[in-house]
Amino acid sequence: MLYTSTRDTSIGLSAAECMLKGLSDDGGLFVCQNLEDISFDANSFIGKSYQYISAAILGAFFTGFSQEEIQNCVDQAYNLSNFDTELIFPTKAIDKGLSVLELYSGPTLAFKDAALTIFPRLFELAKKKCGENDTTCVLTATSGDTGAAAMDGFGKVPSTAAVTFYPYQGVSELQLGQMLAQTDAKTRAIAVEGNFDDTQTAVKKIFSNAGFNREIREIGHFLTSANSINIGRLVPQIAYYYHSYATLVSQSRIKEGQKVNFVVPTGNFGDILAGYYAKKTGLPVGKLLCASNDNKVLTDFFLTGVYDKNRPFYKTISPSMDILVSSNLERLIFEALGKDGSATKELMDCLSATGVFSLSAELGELAGFEAGYASGEDTKTQIKEAWEKYNYLVDPHTACGFKVYCDYIADSGDDAYSVLLATASPFKFATDVYEAAFGTLGQKTRDSSYIYALSEAAGLPVPKKIEQTLAIAKKEEIVVKPSEMEDIVKRILIGEIK
Repeated sequence: MLYTSTRDTSIGLSAAECMLKGLSDDGGLFVCQNLEDISFDANSFIGKSYQYISAAILGAFFTGFSQEEIQNCVDQAYNLSNFDTELIFPTKAIDKGLSVLELYSGPTLAFKDAALTIFPRLFELAKKKCGENDTTCVLTATSGDTGAAAMDGFGKVPSTAAVTFYPYQGVSELQLGQMLAQTDAKTRAIAVEGNFDDTQTAVKKIFSNAGFNREIREIGHFLTSANSINIGRLVPQIAYYYHSYATLVSQSRIKEGQKVNFVVPTGNFGDILAGYYAKKTGLPVGKLLCASNDNKVLTDFFLTGVYDKNRPFYKTISPSMDILVSSNLERLIFEALGKDGSATKELMDCLSATGVFSLSAELGELAGFEAGYASGEDTKTQIKEAWEKYNYLVDPHTACGFKVYCDYIADSGDDAYSVLLATASPFKFATDVYEAAFGTLGQKTRDSSYIYALSEAAGLPVPKKIEQTLAIAKKEEIVVKPSEMEDIVKRILIGEIK
């Protein structure tokens, strides 16, 4: 299986080459040349382990790797040293027609662990296959969860450094704590003045700066990405959609072949795009419900066909979705335009120049999506209602998904079984979850106090990984301007900043 660019279909690279590059030289994202050639019998996965399903999917997408190599990566990533349960990601029923896919049992208690426990291992294989001997510098822009997951994952493999940029005061206290608590000398998190879009745009500019990339090569490093724009980050996420379906059949909640709706809180569009790829490769999916917060650029796009980032940016209690430029949407646009790289490039250039592009909402590839959003007050209300109605705690991102699910059912009458993707542990956002469900502890109370209060009120233990984070001494927070990011990367790599 070769990969091409969303902006130039004359390109044909191996999966290993794409993993190392991260982003195509033309600014496009790598996609399968022949996605239609990949198909799975979803029912053959019933009763199979997460590891089995993951290995099968990765083997089909990454044909340049042997099945033994894939299996070794899967075994190293998906085990009880990284995840709290042998199921890896449980699917739990909370109502007659609704289950929750809990994607937060990994090292950093967020869905990003699904990919970032295995991607560093795949990346090391890719380096060997491509004859790359320089030390990898993984650059990541994060709106909250990717940073800690990338630092944790890449900190465990040799010949790799990881530099994560996050918007200053734009992540939760615990998300920040997880990033600054990383003890590996090869990893560092840096705050950037501005919002996530400013941060992500600056990281992309670093990748496209040929002169700076040469400078980094001269000191024995090369740059790559761990964001979901990297195909090696995106593909592993397909597995949990298939695994959830197989679990529902095993639990007799659906019949074999019955279509399932998936409700996905998303900002950068990677999580829900993995669901789209699952559907394209054989999973019986009804609707993919795209859930946004007040930064509802994706909701408006699916409702109108117009993508317009020229709007106010809101800092919300669901910070991982505080995004106005959803990078992975480009991959869906490419498919919707019939794999026309020139047309995709034209739209992306228009977005870059004007902040707007439009596309017919009637295009077939968009028809399988529904979209909605939750305001800040909606999010708090849904956290409370989920607790009171289902005795189930949700984090603010998952609460946005609950709101969109409830609105969709009320408006459509669709009785298809639904799975809500729970993208993070509620304990990662303990202050907001506690205050929404149980009330306030007082303005001067520290976030850690809310963690233990939430544990007591809900009758749930504090995750051990959070207790470990609270106990670890944190590195000093460093704040830079976007224009200073290249310099800070170089200073980290030569050892001036630890």
